[in-house]
Amino acid sequence: MLPSLNRFVLQNIRAIEMVGVLMRIFSFSLVSWLGPQSPFMFVWAFNTLDALMLSWCSALKRDPAYTLLNTFWILVGVVGMLRAGNLLH
Repeated sequence: MLPSLNRFVLQNIRAIEMVGVLMRIFSFSLVSWLGPQSPFMFVWAFNTLDALMLSWCSALKRDPAYTLLNTFWILVGVVGMLRAGNLLH
């Protein structure tokens, strides 16, 4: 299953990367516009999903800098979700 999923991602990599970038822009714009009224759990979950997409793409492209950057954003997203859910203080 994973090889066929990787093949799908590689065949659609430009579109997947664009969607991931637009998701990141949207999530941080939402926080900028709404400030403290932002739906932080949604924002962090959405941001973590785009980080997963972009990490996968950069790993398949064998781009270590962007793989590191986006896997870092996955970790930031997990911490953000834990804080938004009051599970981490």
